[in-house]
Amino acid sequence: MAIIGIGIDLVKISRMEKIRARWHQHFLDRVFTAREQHYCLQYHLPHIHFSGRFAIKEALLKALGTGLRGGIRWIDIEVANNQTGKPLVQLTAQARKYADDMGVKQILSSISHDHDYAIAQVILEGQVLLPGDEQG
Repeated sequence: MAIIGIGIDLVKISRMEKIRARWHQHFLDRVFTAREQHYCLQYHLPHIHFSGRFAIKEALLKALGTGLRGGIRWIDIEVANNQTGKPLVQLTAQARKYADDMGVKQILSSISHDHDYAIAQVILEGQVLLPGDEQG
């Protein structure tokens, strides 16, 4: 497998807290899946966890090279955690289609928080598909 995309994003945690306070549930429902909301809201300072997930979503869009266009929605990208806390990125709808079209087979991700910032990195691994190649 080869690296076919890489993205990184930095989010100011206090800004995420202000956005959430201003737009309330409307913001959460537009950007985060129900499972992501449930996970983050169980913590005393949920905006820290929302910030990390938002950073992964942004980093993923950069790795795909699409941004939020072509029908991709924030909620097409979901961040969960395995048993040890490692973030796992799952794609649906248009985000999944773009990743499949690029030949993405694995999404590696990492989140870190420090003071007022959350940072995330995403690496897309897969088979480089040339025009006319069949997926398999």
